[in-house]
Formats: sequence, structure tokens, C-alpha cells
Amino acid sequence: MIALALALAIIVLHGTLLYRGVSLPVFTAVTGGLLAAGYFAGLYGTLGAGIAAALFLPPALLFNLVPLRRTVVSRPLYKVFRSVLPEMNRTEREALEAGDVWWEGEMFRGRPDWSKLLEFPYTTLTDEEQAFLDGPTHELCAMIDDWEVHFERKDLPPEVWQFIRDNGFFAMLIPKSHGGLGFSAYGQSCVVAKIATRSLTAAVTVMVPNSLGPGELLVHYGTKAQQQKWLPGLAAGHEIPCFALTGPEAGSDATAMPDTGVVETRVVDGEEVVGIRLNFSKRYITLAPVATLMGLAFKLQDPDGLLGDPDKTDYGISCALIPTDTDGIEIGRRHYPGAAFMNGPIKGTDVFVPVDVIIGGPEQAGNGWRMLVECLSAGRGISLPALSTATGKGMYGITSAYSKIRRQFGVAIGKFEGIQEPLGRIGGYAYSMEACRNLTASAVDHCAPSIVTAMMKYHMTEMMRTVITDAMDIHSGKTIIMGPRNYLAAAYQALPVAITVEGANIMTRNLMVFGQGAIRCHPYVFAEMEAARHADPKAGLRDFDKLLFGHIGYSVNRGVRALVLGLTNGRLAKAPVDGETAGYYRQLERYSASLAFASDVAMGVLGGSLKLRERTSARLGDMLSHLYMASATLRYVHEHGESEADMAHVRWVMAHHLAELDKALYEVIRNFPVKAVRPILKLTTMPRGRQFDGPSDADNAAVCDVMLDSATDSELNQRLQYDLYIGGADNGPTGHMLRTLEKLQEIEADYEPFLKAVKTGRVRGEDVSAQLTDAVNQGLISQAAADGIREYDALRYEAILTDDFSQDYVREPLAHPRDEPGPGEARIRAVS
Repeated sequence: MIALALALAIIVLHGTLLYRGVSLPVFTAVTGGLLAAGYFAGLYGTLGAGIAAALFLPPALLFNLVPLRRTVVSRPLYKVFRSVLPEMNRTEREALEAGDVWWEGEMFRGRPDWSKLLEFPYTTLTDEEQAFLDGPTHELCAMIDDWEVHFERKDLPPEVWQFIRDNGFFAMLIPKSHGGLGFSAYGQSCVVAKIATRSLTAAVTVMVPNSLGPGELLVHYGTKAQQQKWLPGLAAGHEIPCFALTGPEAGSDATAMPDTGVVETRVVDGEEVVGIRLNFSKRYITLAPVATLMGLAFKLQDPDGLLGDPDKTDYGISCALIPTDTDGIEIGRRHYPGAAFMNGPIKGTDVFVPVDVIIGGPEQAGNGWRMLVECLSAGRGISLPALSTATGKGMYGITSAYSKIRRQFGVAIGKFEGIQEPLGRIGGYAYSMEACRNLTASAVDHCAPSIVTAMMKYHMTEMMRTVITDAMDIHSGKTIIMGPRNYLAAAYQALPVAITVEGANIMTRNLMVFGQGAIRCHPYVFAEMEAARHADPKAGLRDFDKLLFGHIGYSVNRGVRALVLGLTNGRLAKAPVDGETAGYYRQLERYSASLAFASDVAMGVLGGSLKLRERTSARLGDMLSHLYMASATLRYVHEHGESEADMAHVRWVMAHHLAELDKALYEVIRNFPVKAVRPILKLTTMPRGRQFDGPSDADNAAVCDVMLDSATDSELNQRLQYDLYIGGADNGPTGHMLRTLEKLQEIEADYEPFLKAVKTGRVRGEDVSAQLTDAVNQGLISQAAADGIREYDALRYEAILTDDFSQDYVREPLAHPRDEPGPGEARIRAVS
């Protein structure tokens, strides 16, 4: 019994040491001390001590005496590692090195330091940014008739184009020193979000030059001369920029572009000029049909060494800035994507430009891929999350309002459980997107988080896809009929644009998130790869030995932590806060440890072939993404307080993310390519099986109750609507819908008894007016209440109507004025 108790004590002690991640010398010393203590305590004799020493000392010496370990263990492994390590070309290295590792690194490594999240400062709008949001941005939204833009003109009106140019909407990221607005990433996000709730066409027109465009490239990489020449014109709107990257032969794989630039000399105006002969064909280029200044990505070659290095002919991807009226450039006809924003092909045949058009000058030749990756990653963290969140929050408000106003079978449709399922999902997703947008845009203001922005691009646009589809289902017939009253169809039609641009979602999920994240976020892998490629093998071996055994200790620690936290359902993890959210922090730490261990197993077992195992990579990336999104939600509620309205949403969001984490980990294990590894992964990371099923019906109903029952001026609603364009009741269908909801809230106390009286037959009448007169005559409601209900009913009826047009207008909208409503809309209405 004593021996058994001692054995259990030793196991617990060693497990504690491994769980805490003590160093190898400490672990060795504690083990040796226990063996010595057992001998001196008389638990075993000389023979036992000799056997223990024979088992303990050789590995202890081998792994703790660094010169011996390096010679016997690390050297052979180093040779093998160097021989099997795949070549990394320049573009792959630049993609890996681009941007910064931020909070996602903490979530990947299995022991998040929560203080880094909770103490991270949100960016807030400056007075100038707030004034721009309330002033020019609101004015721009009020100028736009999106039906006119989307259907009649298929373009923004000239006065809207001019307003955008005159007010610096193309220059939000350009510093004030060059005439721009110099806004923060968060400020840009809020402006794009507000415009998106009025017109997707206008939002895309504004956001693209502030994402990947000549302005941003010039700010970060341009020479002083280039900045002085072009930035003032871009800031003032005299120049309209586009960036030509994607072509017919190269979409997501931009490195495969066939577009070329060859350095050569030509005589121009009697002088010999060193320049570049360009041949390119690009498509899907936003603003190309109206652009005056083009950023161009191409592969640069210098066969004659004219750039100064006779041994270098292939420079790789480079970026140049070229006026679109340059000889040989042909702007093609328009593409027509799901929205009416300007987009089209652009082609160049034997275009000759001086070498100083290279962004950053000839010294930056060949550095275009790094420029693109870094700028694109920042854009992914601002524009598309802003667009997605604006859609989510817009659908949150308008769909909940419609669900309360629209009645079927005498009941508001929001009370039906079938409606509440998608309505609650809209609420949960909108809350999660707002939390993610706030954290991610703030991060872009402090660093360049490339992995986070890839995650956000994929998941935010996918959540937007779900939100729009759910909203369409709830609105049913109202949003399948095109017209000015339809505030959903344009977003639904344009949805594939967001899914496809700035890295197609399939590629982003399957290749980018984990493919880049695993190497950048891991504390050892990239450094080990660098050590293996070291030009000095001795120095490389020295670094590799230290990294290798640090890596082994890291893997063992994360495996033990995953097992212990899995067995205890996260109870041993430390939470940085008290209260209801504390348990969520513990669960995230548990899954963080599981991700760290599963990632190490996947990389160790599959090696370089992991990049070809896209489903495994995608699922591990999903885990990292949901860890980030869940932690963003906790940061958001920590910032704003745990009100009951907030907590209803937090419970839904956390249940969703924890279930997605559970599912992704389960699928990694169930489908792991090497079957023999599956039991190890399961025992270590899911010892109690799957734990989470997603939001319950009660969670969903709680979110719907907040959405349907809270006042339009509640603190949560105000927080979700601060950067949305609502408009007035006479200035668009969304404004009218919310005005109708406000009126309903005013008369609701009298309206429900009135409806009940009509349904039971106590109140009679052929239409609403007659029914209200009868109710007043019976003393059931006052005359003032009847007047309020009559006003509301007129608003309600208008809110649920759809549009109809003459056939001439539909055929040629610009040739025929928009019609007045048809006679079918004036029919007698009676409450039934």
C-alpha cells in the first residue's frame, strides 16, 4: 500500500512538473532527488539503487550534457532535417515573414497570457473621425438612392462621385502631411461600415483605394519624390487609383502571373532611357474603368544587368505606378459583378516606362510580393470585416424590426420558434462580428497582424453569407421582389464578391490560415527551419540543438496540459476574471492547449506533406480562428460590461464557438491521415469525448427576446448602431421600418388588446378604421390610442409592401420615370 501511494505521489509530482513546463535540468534534478530520497528512506536497497541509477543516469547525462547531446542526438537529426526540409522560394519566405504575430500567437501556443488581451487598448474615434462619420459620411449616404445606383444607372451619380473625391474618401489612409485624412484603421472601418449600410456599390468604391491601392503602397514604400508627385493628387481626388493584380491565368496564386516587365534601353525624345517594357493582361480590377493612376504587379526581368547587378536577371514580382493614359495601356469594357461598382479589365502591350515608376524606385525591384502581402493583410483586417459587420448589424436591426411588425395567424412572426432559430443566429453572429471587428481594426492600428486578418476575411464573410441568407428566409416574399423597398436583394446579389476577393475563401481557409499560422505562431518551427538552412553548419547545429529540445519540452507540456484540462473540463485553468465569463476563459485555454499539441503532432508526423492535407490544415485553422473570435467576444463584453442583454448574446456566441472548436478537433482526430495516431490524439485532447453542442433553444430564445423586446434606444442597440446609416422614415426603407417599430412601441399597450378583441369578434368592422371606431365606441380604447394605432397601421402596411413597375420602366429605366405605386397597394385593409 505504501509503495502504491508512493508511486501515485511520484506520478502526480511529475505530472505537475510537466503541466507547469519546468526546464529539463529541473525535471532531471527532481527525479534524481526522488530516487535518492527513496534509497535513504529505505524503500529499496543497494541493488534497487543500482538498477535505478543504471536506468536514470545515462539518459540524464545524455540529455543534460549539451556537448554530448549535440554530438549523439542532435547532429544525426540535424542532418536528416536538412536533407528532408523542402526548399523555400523567395515568395514563400516573404509571405511567411510578412506582418506580425499578435494575439493569435498566444491562442496557438496553448498557454495564453490573458493580460495581453484584456489590457490591449481598443482604438476609439478621434473627434475629427467622429465628425467625419457624422458629417460627410452621413451626407454621402443621404445623397444615395441605392435603387437608382443598382438598377437604373448601374453606377454612382456624377454628384456622388464628385462628393467622394472632394471630401477625401479615397484618402483616409494618406497622412495629413500629404493632404490626406490620416485616419486610423478603426476610423476607416467605421466609415466603410456606415456607407455599406446605404450602398454596397459606394462602400466598395471607397474601400478599395483604402485597402490595396497605390495610396497605401506609396505611403509605406514609395520614394519621397513619388510621394510628393502622386499623394497630393490622390488625396484631393484629382487622381482615381486602381491596382492591377489579378489576371486570367493567376487568381489566388498571384505568383503565377504571366505579366512581364523587361528592363531595356530606348531612345526617347533624343535621349537614351533605361526603362521597362511591360506586357500584361489583368481582370477584375476595381475602379479600372474610371482610373487615372494604376498600380501594377508584374514579374521583372533584367537580362542585360541594366539595374546594376550583372549576375541577377530574374527579380521576381515588382510593383509600379503608371498613369493609365500611357501609350499601350488599354482599359477594357466593364465587368458587371454582383454590385454596380466600377470593375473591369486592363491590358498593356509593349508599354515602355522609365525604371523610376517602380514603387520605391529601382532599389525596390523584386520586392513587390512583400509589399502586396503586407498591404493586402492590412486591408483584409479593415475593409471586408467592416462590410461584413455592417451587414450583420444592419440585418440585426432590420430583421428583428420586421419580425415584430410582420404578423401571421395573428401573431408577430418573431414569436414563432421556426423564425427564432435564424433570427437568433443573426443576433449571435452580428454580436460576434462586431467584437471581432473592434479588436482586429484596433490591432491593425498597432501592428500588422497578417494571420488574424486572413482569419477575419474568411470567417467574417462566411458569417455575412449566413446572416444574409437567414434574413432573406425570414423576410420571405418581401425581399425577392426587386425595387426601392427591398433593402436585402442587392447585398444578397453582391455577396459572392466578398467571398471571392482578397483571397478566395476556399484558399484562405485551406491554405493560408494554418499554413502560415502554424509556422509563424509556433515558438520553434520557423526558427528550426532557419537553423537547418544556416550557411554555417556548426552554428546551425548549435541553434538547432537548443531549439529541438525546447520544442520537445514544449510539446510534452502542451500534451500534458491538454490531457489534464480535458479530464477536468478546464477547471484547472486560470481565469483572469470572476463571474460567469470565467468558465469561458478556462475552456478556451483548454482548447488552446489541445490545438498546440494537435498541431505539433500533425507537423511532426506529416511533415512537409501537411500543406497537401488541406482538410487537416483547414480544421486546425478553424480551431485557431474560433479561439480568436471567442476571445474577441470576451474582450468586447469585458470592455462594455456584462449587462443581461450583452450576456444573452455572449452565451449564444460562446456556445457556438466552443461547439465549433469541439467539432473541428473531433474531425481532425477522426480523419487524421495516419490511423495509428488517432487514439493518441483522442486520449490526449478529447479524453472525455465531445463536450459542446452549440447554442440551445433557450440560448437562442434569449437572444431573440433581446432583439424583439428591447427599446430601439437601448444601450446595446445604440452601441450596435453607432456607425450605421439609418436614415429618416422618408429617406429609405430601413429608416421607415425603424420608425414603424418605434411607433409600435408607443402604441403596443393598446394595440395587443385591440387585436385580441378583433380576433375574438368583440370588435367588428370591414377595415382597420371601422374596427378602431367600434373599439372606441365600446370604450375598449381611447380616441388618442385609436389615432396612434391608425397611424401605426399605415406605417406597418407601407413597411411590408413590395414594389411594382410598368413594363416600359423595367425594360428601359433611364428612358421612363419611376412609377408611382400601382392601384393594388391602395386596397382596403382589415385586421384579421
